[in-house]
Amino acid sequence: MGGLKFLFTGDYSREEDRHLSCAEVPPTRPDLLITESTFGTATHVPRIERETSLTQVIHSTLHNGGKCLLPVFALGRAQEILLILDEYWQEHSDLQNFPIFYASDLAKKCMAVYQRYINMMNDNIRKRFTETNHNPFHFKYIKNITNIEKLDDLNPCVIIASPGMLQNGISRKVLERWSPDPKNSLIMTGYSVEGTMAKNILTEPNEIPSITDPDLMIPRRINIEEISFAAHVDYEQNSEFIELVNPKTIILVHGESNPMGRLKSALLSKYQKLKNTEEEVKVYNPRNGSKLSLEFKGIKVVKVMGQLATALPKDGEVVNGVLVQKNFDLNLLKVEDLREFSGLTTTVVKQRQTLRCNANKHLVNWQFTQMFGYVNVNVDVDQEYTFEVMGSVLITLNEHDGLASVEWQSGMVEDTIADSSIAILMSCDSSPASVKISSQQHDHHHNHNHNEASKSEETPVKEESEDVKMEIDEETNIAVKQEKLPNDDDSDSEPKTPVLELHADYRETTRLQRVCELLKVQFGDSFSSFPEENRGSIKIGNTTVKIDYTDFKVSCANPKAALKGRVEGVLGRTLDLVAPLSHN
Repeated sequence: MGGLKFLFTGDYSREEDRHLSCAEVPPTRPDLLITESTFGTATHVPRIERETSLTQVIHSTLHNGGKCLLPVFALGRAQEILLILDEYWQEHSDLQNFPIFYASDLAKKCMAVYQRYINMMNDNIRKRFTETNHNPFHFKYIKNITNIEKLDDLNPCVIIASPGMLQNGISRKVLERWSPDPKNSLIMTGYSVEGTMAKNILTEPNEIPSITDPDLMIPRRINIEEISFAAHVDYEQNSEFIELVNPKTIILVHGESNPMGRLKSALLSKYQKLKNTEEEVKVYNPRNGSKLSLEFKGIKVVKVMGQLATALPKDGEVVNGVLVQKNFDLNLLKVEDLREFSGLTTTVVKQRQTLRCNANKHLVNWQFTQMFGYVNVNVDVDQEYTFEVMGSVLITLNEHDGLASVEWQSGMVEDTIADSSIAILMSCDSSPASVKISSQQHDHHHNHNHNEASKSEETPVKEESEDVKMEIDEETNIAVKQEKLPNDDDSDSEPKTPVLELHADYRETTRLQRVCELLKVQFGDSFSSFPEENRGSIKIGNTTVKIDYTDFKVSCANPKAALKGRVEGVLGRTLDLVAPLSHN
């Protein structure tokens, strides 16, 4: 459930009885085990000894002229005791004249299920059915009765009746009828809950109250025996099962406060050595109706379906898709497969915004390159310039109309890139950087020769003044202003660093140069670069680490050297630092 595995035992037994198999150990480790704690730290008598004690008490009671009452639950223990007695009667001919009555309407209905689904029983029952072609639940010496008033119990007999707690019903009526006779026997075969007649009578009181009139007390002289055939594990079985299941967390239920507390203490003592470790086992015994809050870190399993499942991914490959959750099942699909495999429909929201932009394409390209490092130009013709930003936002510039349109498919990342793009376009022709980079010196002399003016518009202009030089970048057609410092030689000195440089140079050679500069700052003279051989090295002491410039892999003669790990960390941060937001 939700990626977590819960195991709830219910009432269970790890001992195979006459007709049922023992509880199996699940193949996977549960995160949470909810187990019964009925008998706490008590230990059961072996099954053979229990059966022997039961048959001996019944045999002696009948031969002494008495009658036996066995209160049972309608399902489970009743069928086991019936199998035991029917087999015992078969082996002892001296008992075959004593009737065995089975008095329970519910148990009769349950018996029909056992008779029908014989193949669900244990190997012993199936083997007997196969060898004899006789259903073991078709008893030879046991009779079913539905009305206690028609019961002829003047002679010795055995009655197996429900309910097992003797609170009411047939078993309570028979108890009150047989209680005064000391030759009779009451054999308690199941677990007795506090506050019930079954629990009280085990204390062997002198009197018991009548079910019809609580003020009427009935003498209790009947012999009382407790031979438990309860379908509950004892401490040894429960502890062994918990150890085999190996849960991370245990919750104890279905038990009285004291036995449950003793079982909790025993389990905590058993797993004391695991305390404060990752394998620590936590045990809880909450009270009835109380709330217990637990935290789990489960592993969620996702099923890949559709087109994504056509081929196994390679090691390290990232699988992208839409995660669909239905109840506690998680499926990973492509958007195109949603309708077929999940019944869901998809809607794509495409957005478009048009705004005024008077900047030319070269200035727009420069601004976006400064921001994102790279843009993919799709169309570059007269009056139309279209490019894509980070593979998600399409921008079209119409210089003739002075308009720019921004198109994108709605999404968190796409919306963020679109917002940034719109902000750049809105300030592209008025930002200080744009004004400074595109400014040109002139003498304010207006030439009214329109032909010359037209010609000058088509030809890149290169102007110089005494202190300022303007150069036109051949690729971007953007004027870059360079200033000459005072006292510079006009004839021999080269132009100094531009007032505003283009920083969006992400060519491989430039990026490699920047990486080398950062490594030089970090490791000093220990770093040596050999760009002609596509490698670099860092030597500190006797340890030398080599860097391959083709894939920036780091190698060292000693793979566990501390210097190798340090270089890998520094190189990783350096590559992230010099990389643009978008790559070609």
